[in-house]
Amino acid sequence: MTRSGEPSDSQPRDPAAVEELWDRRYADSGELWSGQPNAVLVSEARGLRPARALDVGCGEGADALWLAEQGWDVTALDVSGVALARAARQAALRSVRVDWVHAGLVEAALPPASFDLVSAQYPVLLRTDGNEAEHALLRAVAPGGVLLWVHHPPPTAEEAKARGIDLHEYVGVADVAALLDDDWRTEVDETRPRHVASGAGAHHTEDVVLRARRLR
Repeated sequence: MTRSGEPSDSQPRDPAAVEELWDRRYADSGELWSGQPNAVLVSEARGLRPARALDVGCGEGADALWLAEQGWDVTALDVSGVALARAARQAALRSVRVDWVHAGLVEAALPPASFDLVSAQYPVLLRTDGNEAEHALLRAVAPGGVLLWVHHPPPTAEEAKARGIDLHEYVGVADVAALLDDDWRTEVDETRPRHVASGAGAHHTEDVVLRARRLR
């Protein structure tokens, strides 16, 4: 799980193999992403009072660093040690503090109800029979807090087949939305235009945005 939204084939399920895959991808690129915070995060977080934030699949850290500079107490996790090392270097250069966690979302075993904002921007989360990743996201949000899930629209079945992707392997926005019960209020559920000029996801033109608030 990392800031990608770009699975190219079936992802391994062994945590060590997942880490190796993403370390290779980052090591093969001097800078994989644009270095700028994601526009939807900036738009949605600006109206929130800074408190405790979790950045899921933080990649090279642009979102986590932006949140910290806005006054948030940020925990940022990723499976790739290569990505986290880059993120930590940027944090040192910018003199901001982020708690970097080298783990996947499920493996991190985060304290429940600990974050006022849980941001998952283009995550690659593997689906399980028990919906482990989805439940981990929801559990992390404190009462009164916000879950912000942003992803690209899924490819068509033909596009997925051409790229060797099994869409049933990955958690999508519908999987998360399906678990929102009366303890949650959906505030945003829409597709928006996306304008990104550089980085690995620049060819995408739309974002799917789910913002939900935990009521209790």
